[in-house]
Amino acid sequence: MRVLLSAFEPYDIWEQNSSWEALIAYLHQHGITPGVTTRRYPVDLALLKARLDKDLETGYDAILHLGQAPGISRVQMEAIALNVAGMTDAPGDFFGPLIEGAPIAYRTTFPLGQWNQELRASGIPCSVSYHAGTYLCNAIMYLSHHWHETRKRKCSIGFVHLPLTPEQVLHSHKDLPSMPREQSADAIAKMVGLILEWNRSNYLA
Repeated sequence: MRVLLSAFEPYDIWEQNSSWEALIAYLHQHGITPGVTTRRYPVDLALLKARLDKDLETGYDAILHLGQAPGISRVQMEAIALNVAGMTDAPGDFFGPLIEGAPIAYRTTFPLGQWNQELRASGIPCSVSYHAGTYLCNAIMYLSHHWHETRKRKCSIGFVHLPLTPEQVLHSHKDLPSMPREQSADAIAKMVGLILEWNRSNYLA
């Protein structure tokens, strides 16, 4: 079984990205899991799409993308990705679809309700969110689904937002919630374990 586990590089005012910091901590704390490939993606739609398309050609049974979400206080598992290409703070602006003529949305097949219960039972604050926003976090989830859908390839795909690290909050001088990267890393380890277990049972069914 092959799993792609990705995070994003820093962007905007953030000198670090909590998703990448957590992924590094996951590798340090839990080691390299056989069959799991890690990637760090750029925060640029065109570059992201090119890198993602190349990586997906490798072929994976499951994909879990990670990103940071300033302002959240818990691990946030995303259910739906929308066909929307951009983010704006200006009311009434419209960026159009990521892919013209493609479905309006894709929904993960991962059992997020079960994951939510499992992470909470492990002492990790978490919740299920019903869409991944409209920026690159959403885009990578949507593009991964669409790539597999158009090629009729079977793959389970999900996206998880992580809180900022305490260090990011400290350096930002902003009043924002955070989560230690070690706890985010434990959440990643738990979800990778659940993916491997869930995908085995699906393929054997």
